[in-house]
Parts: sequence; structure tokens; C-alpha cells
Amino acid sequence: HILLIDSNSPLMEQLNFFHDHTLLIITLITILVGYNMLSLLTNSFINRFLLHGQLIEIIWTILPAIILLFIAFPSLRLLYLLDETNKPSLTLKSIGHQWYWSYEYSDFKNIEFDSYMVPSAELNEGDFRLLDVDNRIVLPNHTQIRLIATATDVIHSWTVPSLGVKIDATPGRLNQTNFYMNRSGLFFG
Repeated sequence: HILLIDSNSPLMEQLNFFHDHTLLIITLITILVGYNMLSLLTNSFINRFLLHGQLIEIIWTILPAIILLFIAFPSLRLLYLLDETNKPSLTLKSIGHQWYWSYEYSDFKNIEFDSYMVPSAELNEGDFRLLDVDNRIVLPNHTQIRLIATATDVIHSWTVPSLGVKIDATPGRLNQTNFYMNRSGLFFG
């Protein structure tokens, strides 16, 4: 996977496969169109049957529709997989504020905390600027996790690219998604 972050969930692996699948189709189309354009520039087609070609018109009308189906079916399958909820074992509620996030482990009593970004002046050696926070979320791997996101002031976006999770936190609404982690580690978003 060129220029894509390493995946840590089955859904992100499927997103990477779909990216590669679509990129292959686009590359083949680009090569074919480029070859045809180069051929038109270098050849002088002088043929009395070239102006009337109903068969070729049918082919170049139907072929793009078939190619779009090869992109649409995997895309729709992936959209349904991303939206499916599979009996989560843990629920995490994330509340977006203007400069920080609040988290609640709603399956347990009174486990809630705020997570602020660490200022650049207070970073330790090896910390990541604009990514590290003072209180990190700790989640188990090999567990289906439900994330409920909302906000208090404006629309926020809660995302972890390696998990394939991106959800909008909107004031007055509860949005839900789920994810599954294949391995343990430190993941930023």
C-alpha cells in the first residue's frame, strides 16, 4: 500500500484493498486513453468506413458502464461493512469541546476524563507535537468497540486513520460507529 498508513483493523484493510483495486482500474483507463491519444496524434486514419461505426459506439458506451460496476459493487459492500454494528463489548462516549475531548466509558461507573493536547513547550523527548495528549484513551484489542460521538459547541471530527474510523461529532446529536483493533499500540488521530 503506497503512501497509506498501516492498518490496524479489518475495516481499514478492506479500505486499503479497495484503494488498490480502484487505483488499478484508473491506471488501466489512463494507459488506454493515453495510448489512444498518442495513436491519434501519430497516425493519419484514412478509411471510408471510419466515419460510420455503430459497433464501436456501442462498445465505448457499454464498456464504461461495466467498469463503473467493477468499482460500485466493492464500494457498496464496503459502505455496508463500515456501518454494521456487531454486538459491541465496550462503549466509549466521546464529547468534543472547543480545544479538548471528554471521554466516558459508559459501561463502567464514573469513568470519565478530559483529554487536552500537550502544549509544545511541555513536550518530552519522543513526544509528538500536536498529537500527544495528557490523558490517552486505553482500549482493549481484539474487542468490538462502539464509539458514540457528540459535541458541545461546534462540529468536530473524531478520527483515527489506522483504524479506519472517522465520525463527526455534532452538537445535539449522537453519532455512532464501531471498530475493532487487531493489535495493541499507540494510535494517533
